[in-house]
Amino acid sequence: MVAAVIVAFRLPVIRRLWLTVAAWLTVAWLPLLLEASVLPHRQEEVTVVEQAGARLLDTGTPYLSRSAIAALPVDERLLAYTPYQPGMALFGLPRALLGTYWCTDARVWFGLAMVGCLLLIWRTSVSTAGSAAAVSSAALGWLPVVQMATVLPLAALTLATGGDDIPVLALSLLAFAYAARDRHLAAGVAIGLAGALKLFAWPVALVLLVLAGRRRGLVRFAVPAIGLPVLALVPALLVNAGAFVENVIRFPGGSGLVTSPAQSPLLGRVIATTLPSGHAIALGLLVLSGLAIVVWLVRRPVRGAGDAALVSAAGLTAAIVLNPTTRFGYFLYPVAYLAVWYAARKTTSAVEPAPIESGVVSRDATSERRQDG
Repeated sequence: MVAAVIVAFRLPVIRRLWLTVAAWLTVAWLPLLLEASVLPHRQEEVTVVEQAGARLLDTGTPYLSRSAIAALPVDERLLAYTPYQPGMALFGLPRALLGTYWCTDARVWFGLAMVGCLLLIWRTSVSTAGSAAAVSSAALGWLPVVQMATVLPLAALTLATGGDDIPVLALSLLAFAYAARDRHLAAGVAIGLAGALKLFAWPVALVLLVLAGRRRGLVRFAVPAIGLPVLALVPALLVNAGAFVENVIRFPGGSGLVTSPAQSPLLGRVIATTLPSGHAIALGLLVLSGLAIVVWLVRRPVRGAGDAALVSAAGLTAAIVLNPTTRFGYFLYPVAYLAVWYAARKTTSAVEPAPIESGVVSRDATSERRQDG
């Protein structure tokens, strides 16, 4: 609150950046470190990721089979499911390898991943923008992206208590930043790593794939964007493909041994629980929203990273609202993507020349013509 009041004054952008850092340390990192070291509080996702890391180390796959989950006591079955892509288990390896310490808490590593990505975003989009005016404009544009990913209450709470969406969001934002500079290989690596963590990155990868195709970077983007998630899947599928299907497809789809806790009362959930055949209706609406996004991409092709971010924000908003198994917390993705759209517009408008009205000749130009004459 104090930071919000201070920002109301016209501070230089660098001071606003440091204020954002201070606020993030206070509202997200301080609670996180207290919970990891002193207070025994964490959301279930943190335990799930850490157990997945230990399981990956022991068996070569982060997933338990349906029969193995069924053999557990009823009150332990929910945390036995790992509804993520295999790469998410890497954040559980520090605790599996080193033991139970504050620094091995998965949330600490989620946050460090965000820090690394934000530094790369700032370096890519701001520090190398060119002239002083371009750097200032880029900083003003991308600062809200940093703020939405850090001090927005939705993002700060996610990092402090759960955090598994934080590295996915960070890598997605980094992919947009690279795409804005036509660095398609780097963008593909960033979104490919995000896709190896969670399915939420896959729609963004598809939109950026369309953009890369228009910018003659299709192959450079597609190889890592598709290859990294597939590469992460191979060991899990080789060890036990059925366990992957049970955890990543059946459980989120409502066919697991227990019900997913992602049941925020948004439209899709309301339809699924109140109407006859409501689950099928909600899924049908979800498919229609996806087709609408495809039509959007065909009729109004994306021209830059800002357009890609806007399409991704719209698509994920529809998916969050219409999916029968969803959470309010997922809105941190489209909110941050809208900030990227704003940053792209801010940066573009700063470098575009001002339009010249027809029939109007500047005084300087008239003077130059007289001198030439």
